[in-house]
Amino acid sequence: MPVPRRFDRRPPERDTTRINERIRVPEVRLIDDEGNQIGVLKTPDALVFAQERDLDLVEVAPEARPPVCRVLDYSKYKYEQAQKVKQARKHQQQITIREIKFRPKIAQHDYDTKKHHVERFLRHKDKVKVTIMFRGREVTHPERGTAILDRLAEELSELGVVEQRPMQEGRNMTMMMAPSKAVLAGRVDVAEISNGEVHNGAHMGDVASTAIDSPLGHAGAGGSPDGGAEDAGDTGAFGEDVPPVVVESSAPDPQPVAAESSPAEDGPAPADPAVP
Repeated sequence: MPVPRRFDRRPPERDTTRINERIRVPEVRLIDDEGNQIGVLKTPDALVFAQERDLDLVEVAPEARPPVCRVLDYSKYKYEQAQKVKQARKHQQQITIREIKFRPKIAQHDYDTKKHHVERFLRHKDKVKVTIMFRGREVTHPERGTAILDRLAEELSELGVVEQRPMQEGRNMTMMMAPSKAVLAGRVDVAEISNGEVHNGAHMGDVASTAIDSPLGHAGAGGSPDGGAEDAGDTGAFGEDVPPVVVESSAPDPQPVAAESSPAEDGPAPADPAVP
């Protein structure tokens, strides 16, 4: 069953500007449609003056003594005022406050990920509220939170400025960052990559990227080129690479041996004369 809408008992907004017959004061100071001062006239005479020109008599300064009235087209006047308000609202800059939370024992990879989020918020001209959340006995070491916030502000100094220095409230430490003048002026590209960001999708501290960029990056997991266990003779005393030693034999190639006949067929072998 649909829920019935509540009846709005508030009266509709009413235009409080007094025009024409709604002006009840006995006399007014009149200004014509060209901005010239006519002087103080009786209200009926001022109304006749406006009707002769097919315009309205509008009270523009009710607090004055006598009130000031002007001859103009009231519908056109209201339209122009609405356009002015609309243009003023269009030029207003709306700033959104984003919040991102850190922990005092945050790892390097998680820190880089959250730092990129803060960088993205600043590039989109949003303010960022950075919060360090302490738990348990971590609150006794506020210097860890201050160090993280100071490092973040230093690394993003080109994109943001610190509006509020790190301040601890209970178990949370907060810092407010705002976009820098370069970002607000549009001199910083939204898709620009900062100096601290690592290309190819790898973050600082990424173990895989470090292994690839190292001199031994082409070796396997165990250090040997074929990915197996490392032999004892592959490295020297100071860890330098030692080329494998190839041992060559100086003995001549073995000659083929002729097949000998069996003693059973040829009879007993002759005795050696040197043996008694």
